[in-house]
Amino acid sequence: MKTIVVGILSQEKIRERMLSIARGDYKPKSSDPKIWFTSMRSLAEVLSDDNRALLKVIQDSKPQSISSLADITGRKPGNLSRTLKTMSNYGFVEMKRENRHVRPIVKGTDFRIVA
Repeated sequence: MKTIVVGILSQEKIRERMLSIARGDYKPKSSDPKIWFTSMRSLAEVLSDDNRALLKVIQDSKPQSISSLADITGRKPGNLSRTLKTMSNYGFVEMKRENRHVRPIVKGTDFRIVA
């Protein structure tokens, strides 16, 4: 499983970086973070102990749907769905639609934080 590089910068610095990239003044390195947070607090909310444990369960059990993951974890499907959507928005989880189900796929369980 690959290591996901997460960066922490102020909203202003993230905006400056994006504009610099768009202008062609800066070319991001392959080792640069692809996921950005504006504070350690916001990162800690998304990658809490419970959510990192959830990522590990998904990686190990490879559930075929959110409802099967809810059965495995004992969490309510609605709560689980909201958590997975947030993690998907940041790129930690891919939500793959298959037939009538949505299957969560973990993108990484190891993280390197660049502040």
